[in-house]
Amino acid sequence: MEPKENGKEPGRVIEGPTNPMVTPLLNDLYQFTMAYAYWKAGKQNERSVFDLYFRKNPFGGEYTVFAGLEECVKFLANFKLTHQEIDYVRDSLPGSEEAFCDYLRGLDCSDVEVYAIPEGTVVFPKVPLMRVEGPVGVVQLLETPFLNLVNFASLVATNAARHRFVAGKSKSLLEFGARRAQGPDGAISASKYCYLGGFDATSNVAAGKLFGIPLRGTHSHAFVSSFMSTDEIVDKVLQSADGETTCDDFISLVQTWLTKIQYSPSLSGFFSETNQSELAAFISYALAFPKAFLALVDTYDVMKSGIPNFCAVALALNDLGYKALGIRLDSGDLAYLSTEARNFFCAVERELKVPGFGKMIVTASNDLNEETIDALNKQGHEVDAFGIGTYLVTCYAQAALGCVFKLVEINNQPRIKLSEDVTKVSIPCKKRSYRLYGKEGYPLVDIMTGENEPPPKVGERLLCRHPFNESKRAYVVPQRVEELLKCYWRGSAGEAREELPPLKEIRDRCIKQLENMRPDHMRRLNPTPYKVYYSLLQKCLKAHVLVFKKKIFVYVFSVIAG
Repeated sequence: MEPKENGKEPGRVIEGPTNPMVTPLLNDLYQFTMAYAYWKAGKQNERSVFDLYFRKNPFGGEYTVFAGLEECVKFLANFKLTHQEIDYVRDSLPGSEEAFCDYLRGLDCSDVEVYAIPEGTVVFPKVPLMRVEGPVGVVQLLETPFLNLVNFASLVATNAARHRFVAGKSKSLLEFGARRAQGPDGAISASKYCYLGGFDATSNVAAGKLFGIPLRGTHSHAFVSSFMSTDEIVDKVLQSADGETTCDDFISLVQTWLTKIQYSPSLSGFFSETNQSELAAFISYALAFPKAFLALVDTYDVMKSGIPNFCAVALALNDLGYKALGIRLDSGDLAYLSTEARNFFCAVERELKVPGFGKMIVTASNDLNEETIDALNKQGHEVDAFGIGTYLVTCYAQAALGCVFKLVEINNQPRIKLSEDVTKVSIPCKKRSYRLYGKEGYPLVDIMTGENEPPPKVGERLLCRHPFNESKRAYVVPQRVEELLKCYWRGSAGEAREELPPLKEIRDRCIKQLENMRPDHMRRLNPTPYKVYYSLLQKCLKAHVLVFKKKIFVYVFSVIAG
């Protein structure tokens, strides 16, 4: 076997994290103070197991989309402190010995193993998203970077999935959040994970280049208001789509169609005279992008100016073999305006005998979120695509997911974190996780077992218990069993591991996962909680009442030796 360097196998070199600021120094100081204390006590090489998980689903829902795994693996594969970074760490730890710097110089992730649920999977509280095994000195230094890479990624992917759910499968969703995101990385990450969560495209050019996400975008109100009249348009020539003919005066062709619209019996009632500066802007944009003409029509007046001006330009393009894409609405009563615009397009199709004109795309933007899209659905609308920014990329409805990274085993001895708050009690020992499916194909429960317990079997009845409430238990007979944790990093062990799929495959997985969930788990309001249980097949855990305070019983688990 060929040698490996820093956990990278020949032919399988993994590039570094997308953001070059993701280095071992993207860490909390206490990770390095602990690393030094471990080293000082001679414990740095003790074998540890940490679980990364979250305690509560976000946005008042009952599911979460796991994201960020790829960036974690990239971080692992390239984990190495530079000389300058080591010098800075030494200076930040007054009194630390020079020999600790030698330890840091030799530090990498070649002895670390990471088992994770595949990225894009629908996941639930308490179930480990990642299980990280390795020398405690180095694994402790992975905590903050991993939480940083997973928390926001999973939160924004879940936010995107929720917007997709309320919008429906047939609508296009466009991420327009770069200008409102929390800094450059917030914008790039949001674009990536919104796409993963089910969005169709982004306006963020950098994200499009980095991740291959389709780009969408036309022009703003500034472009429209920058024109005064058609006299500013110097080049009026437009070649036909097939290249066989040339229109020498596209402006005159547009004006001809505008006159036809004005004198059409069923269309003239909408307006009397349109804004000519807006018309000039639309003509100019069409001359620049005849194959992708989509106009923002609400700079002045949507129905009295924007729509008829758009239609005149679109009809002129149609004469030359081009097909305009549609319009964007960025203000006003979106339900009413989209419906009126659709009626106008259909009237143009009927009156002027232009097949397919009534199917122009209507895109809506203007600080949209889950609630506004839901309200539009209830009112009735003709919007085909939603451009969503601020509320999507900033996860305005919830600031953070709250993933944690807890020690559950060291030197084969289980460890537990106790708390009077039962939600903060960790579940000890190295675990395996399974998803059990019912006869209808929906997931029934997720179940965690001890590492050495036999896995659940199809068709065999299994006793499942709630990890913190002894009265909650159920027998389940699974029709399909899926093991959730798969190995994505095995350091220098030389054994097989899962490959990192392309973003498009992760997105497809996410969409399929969401479609396969039971509808009552997915609904926006009062969703049915999804069950997460712990197996007691070999009585590896035993419930004890440990704390009685403020009239609250707290149930935790201690491992029975042997």
